[in-house]
Amino acid sequence: MLRYLPFLLVLALWIYAFIDCLNTPEEEVRGLPKVVWVIIILLFGEVLVGPIAWLVAGRNRRRAPARSQWVAPDDNPDFLKGLKDDTPPSGS
Repeated sequence: MLRYLPFLLVLALWIYAFIDCLNTPEEEVRGLPKVVWVIIILLFGEVLVGPIAWLVAGRNRRRAPARSQWVAPDDNPDFLKGLKDDTPPSGS
């Protein structure tokens, strides 16, 4: 089983790069048109040149979106305002 590991790793990288290239929007592809990147990945996948070239030079590096600070409901003014709006009038 261990002798198949290099083949499986190459195959996994090839499949990942191919699917990633297909799913990447055209405006996020760098250097070459998307169709050319697909051809490069397909032609040079077995020697890892195509998939590695795609991962290094073909796609934009995505930055993690800025995460907003979580605020507890009792500290969130919008939440508290909503509570005031939803309460039925008391007494009568």
